[in-house]
Parts: sequence; structure tokens; C-alpha cells
Amino acid sequence: MTSKLAAALLAAFVLSATLCEAAVLSRISTELRCQCIKTHSTPFNPKYIKELRVIESGPHCSNSEIIVKLLNGKEVCLDPKEKWVQRIVQAFLKRAEKEGQ
Repeated sequence: MTSKLAAALLAAFVLSATLCEAAVLSRISTELRCQCIKTHSTPFNPKYIKELRVIESGPHCSNSEIIVKLLNGKEVCLDPKEKWVQRIVQAFLKRAEKEGQ
């Protein structure tokens, strides 16, 4: 193997490792902050909700966050303090429990 080929392989390896590390760091930086900047507090029909995620408070964010994905693909943050949001979360938990049985 010539020295030019060895140098090219080494450069490709270093570039590959750098790009992989950058991808991991960018993913970590988005996960280590609050996902919801503002919340939707006006009630709407839960039949439009396709998916529901609850993110508990922690070192990444001091707020509990509820993020729903609607049937049209849009993601909306809901105010976890609202009674109607709490009822929706309970309904989704019951539905998931029934599907798990």
C-alpha cells in the first residue's frame, strides 16, 4: 500500500468519525431542552389526535410536556395543567392498557 493511499484512507476515516460524532451531538442537543415553547390550551376534539407523548420534567426541562401528533401530521404542545388535557391523557392511557391486554 502506498503512502498516498494510506493517507487518503486515514483522512476518510477521520472525516467519517467526525461526521458521526456531529450527528450524535446534534441529536443530543435537541433532546436536552424543552420541546414545547408555547402550549395550545383551547379544547378540541380528541378524535383528531393520532399519537400522544408525555415527557416528564427532568434535567432537560423543568416542565412536564404533552405533545400530540394530529391526523394531519402537525405536532401540538398541550398545557398539562388544563383539565381537558388531563382527561385526554387518561383516555389514551386506558386505550393503551386495553390494547396491551
